[in-house]
Amino acid sequence: MNTMMKIWNVENDVGNQKSYPQIVDAAVHLRKNETVAFPTETVYGLGANATSDEAVEKIFLAKGRPSDNPLIVHIANKQQLTELVEEIPDKAHLLMDAYWPGPLTLIFKNKPGVFSKRVTAGLDSVGIRMPDHPVALSLIEESGLPIAAPSANRSGRPSPTTAHHVIEDLDGKIAGVVDAGETGVGVESTVVDCTSDIPVVLRPGGVTRDQLEEVVGRVDVDPSLKEGKGAPKSPGMKYTHYAPDAPVYLVEGTREDIQKLVDARRREGLRVGVLTTEESASLYEAEVILTAGSRNDLLSVAHHLYDTLRAFNKYELDIIYSEVFPEEGVGLAVMNRLQKAAGHRILRP
Repeated sequence: MNTMMKIWNVENDVGNQKSYPQIVDAAVHLRKNETVAFPTETVYGLGANATSDEAVEKIFLAKGRPSDNPLIVHIANKQQLTELVEEIPDKAHLLMDAYWPGPLTLIFKNKPGVFSKRVTAGLDSVGIRMPDHPVALSLIEESGLPIAAPSANRSGRPSPTTAHHVIEDLDGKIAGVVDAGETGVGVESTVVDCTSDIPVVLRPGGVTRDQLEEVVGRVDVDPSLKEGKGAPKSPGMKYTHYAPDAPVYLVEGTREDIQKLVDARRREGLRVGVLTTEESASLYEAEVILTAGSRNDLLSVAHHLYDTLRAFNKYELDIIYSEVFPEEGVGLAVMNRLQKAAGHRILRP
């Protein structure tokens, strides 16, 4: 598949966005069952008509995505939800009132025959969210469709936080991209299964477990989240994701431990990269040292993580060592993505 890719430039704060010519044209492409990348508050998504096998198949072809990995459906208003799912549990209502629009995906029992089976990966459940981004909401509303939209990158690569990242990965493979600048949160939405009495986090993200529990009480975390085993009910539960070209190793140790590993590999003639934070960058010696925000502000690490992982590809590296972070708050999402990028390769000197 090789197609001329359109780029629609849109300002985030433009008035009356639904009638904006670029939004209208991009929505026309979605109604024609084409794929269109667009910004959300987390990352850029690759959107297509969630009810069409033809449209959703184009997502999988463009991304090279495994077929048993379900897709998240994006909507523009809560009223759409009643047309798509069997029921909305009370706890789901509470979470929607608190965090929609926002970086929170909820798993519901889907209505039979509504979605392409490629969206649900053959499951009887579906993940749905309402993005907190004016351009995304305008595009979805103008299209009049529920929009399936995984991250707009080649499968396994770091997720895109700018339109440039989308173009790097998918130029010639999709109809176009709506360019509204850099995204905000930087890591994908939190995914919560609402089909059981106690909600379960299937993927940590922009809304933390503590924030969820403030609204609905006890929230569990899926024990298979780290192992990535079994049939995934949510994107990001299986397969290596977010990886740069060189293999990544997480190091549970001190800066001195990491430097010893770097020195050993350099003596072998390898080119080594280090992923660190602003506080520690000057303390390392390696071919490439990149920072992903501040250790004192894990939101900044979440925001810059994918861009930093992609930046390593500008250098011909043989191996990358990464610091680790506390698995608290948004740090749980940061470590989940780093573990995926590393293929769960963790060194404990």
